[in-house]
Amino acid sequence: MSDFDEKALEKAYNRALKLEKSGDLDGAALAYAEVLKIDPDDHGGAAVRLASIGRGAVPPKAPDAYVQTLFDQHAEMFDTILVDQLGYDVPLQLRDMLLTRDPSAHFTRMLDLGCGTGLSADALDDVADHKTGVDISENMVEIAYEKGDYDILFVGEAVRFLQTTEGPAWDLIVATDVLPYMGELDDFFAGVGGHLQPGGTFAFSSETLSDETFNGQPFMVGPYQRFAHSAAYVSRALEDNGMQSIECADIVVRHEQGQPVPGHLMLAVKSLP
Repeated sequence: MSDFDEKALEKAYNRALKLEKSGDLDGAALAYAEVLKIDPDDHGGAAVRLASIGRGAVPPKAPDAYVQTLFDQHAEMFDTILVDQLGYDVPLQLRDMLLTRDPSAHFTRMLDLGCGTGLSADALDDVADHKTGVDISENMVEIAYEKGDYDILFVGEAVRFLQTTEGPAWDLIVATDVLPYMGELDDFFAGVGGHLQPGGTFAFSSETLSDETFNGQPFMVGPYQRFAHSAAYVSRALEDNGMQSIECADIVVRHEQGQPVPGHLMLAVKSLP
């Protein structure tokens, strides 16, 4: 059972959305504040929407309850929505980047953070011997398990997983479509750096905006309620956590409402001791 009034929450959230869509952003902000009173854990992502419409501080990350709910709800249709409707092919772009850089690229142990239904494991099936997947959505992990592309799967939030897991390091860590759900990167990159073998590869995607839009900010919530990061901030966060960017490509991450969403596909390596 939820510890909030679901009917009251649905009513308040729909009212906030209606006000936002009508252009009454101040009214929407008050309505989203009411949503957060009813549901402080923020299953609907009201804090992210407030930042998106410029009526609230940019949170350090999307609320865990929101991300978990979002992906649990869409798990059954996830591949269809993401690949067919939104034109998402970042895992395949990542495969091309790795093999263009080194046609014989091969990894012993791969960790896929925010693995979802396993699109990256499928794209990199012959590039890594042993694959571990982690996702906050239990429904997503169930689908990934049914596909059979991973040797081990965990349900959990990525940063907490990195902070609590023990065992041998990975020589490839992948995080496609993970950064759009977090703003601050230090804890995440610290965890990645702590579990990456020296000389190992960290491969990930991000969304971005123009320098004019960032206006000096390292990250912000974009128009589709997803976090965008400046390339300079990402590179700096990598270096602060013992990794070095070795490739950064401008890509189209997906399409939203028919418009291409710009982003970066990056490879970084952990410094040798």
